[in-house]
Amino acid sequence: MKKVSDFVGKYMAIIVLVVAALALFVPQSCLWIQTSWINYLLMLVMFGMGLTLKPVDFALVFKRPKEILIGALAQFTIMPLLAFALGKIFGLEVGLLAGVILVGTCPGGTASNVITYLSKGDVALSVGMTSVNTLLAPFLTPAITYMLLRTTVSVDVKSMFISIIKVVIIPIALGLIINKFFGKVTEKVVTILPVVSVVAITLIVAAVVSHNAERILTTGAIVFVVVILHNLLGYLLGYFLGVLLKLPVSKKKALSVEIGMQNSGLATSLATTAFPDLAMATVPGAIFSVWHNISGAILANILRKFN
Repeated sequence: MKKVSDFVGKYMAIIVLVVAALALFVPQSCLWIQTSWINYLLMLVMFGMGLTLKPVDFALVFKRPKEILIGALAQFTIMPLLAFALGKIFGLEVGLLAGVILVGTCPGGTASNVITYLSKGDVALSVGMTSVNTLLAPFLTPAITYMLLRTTVSVDVKSMFISIIKVVIIPIALGLIINKFFGKVTEKVVTILPVVSVVAITLIVAAVVSHNAERILTTGAIVFVVVILHNLLGYLLGYFLGVLLKLPVSKKKALSVEIGMQNSGLATSLATTAFPDLAMATVPGAIFSVWHNISGAILANILRKFN
């Protein structure tokens, strides 16, 4: 099972890309995957994240508060403002603009920890930033989304808050508790988590892309360009911030990856809750889910050469 897990983890980007292409060009093949499943699939991924966490990951906040604070400030300023700027520059329609901004206001995902490890970056810092930013998300994600979109579209802040608590915080907390009291059991289960996560993320992407295939194809390349720029500029600005603050190379890598890679599955889930009348709001998150796994793998190969 470990070999299967390692294989799936190694080729995740290719697997997600192939399924996304199938869902886009042959949507009938994936229409059986319901969009109503998205929240449950994401809860499964977040529960898995909780199983890998330990209290020591949060203790980092007290040991290295300055670095964690920098990570939180950077995460919730750089990516949301980038999303807003790119959306306006490229003149995205309301649904796509809302979706891109949702991607920007979400915290980093678990994939950032893997890519930081492959980049030979500061993994402890990456895990610490992901954990803290995820806990801040119920408050900051709805608030920042509202501030950026309040003049454009109605934002249901209360529903977003409740959704993040249900879909993210509770599953992570359950995973953490189970890991605390049943550590020996979770050690065995953790080996299959990459498979579970990849399957869940792939199903989320397939559901969103297949049910919106016609809309995605009619928007042309513009949404792909915005999503790719959003991700790449996030990496670049994250690393540049590390340079400005004169951080060690390992921390620059962690900051770059953490800021550039978002919990796009959460963005997709929130789009259905916060903007039920804007079908296209789910699309940027799905595209980001595919793209950032590809770019992350490439970035890891580049960053690991820097010491």
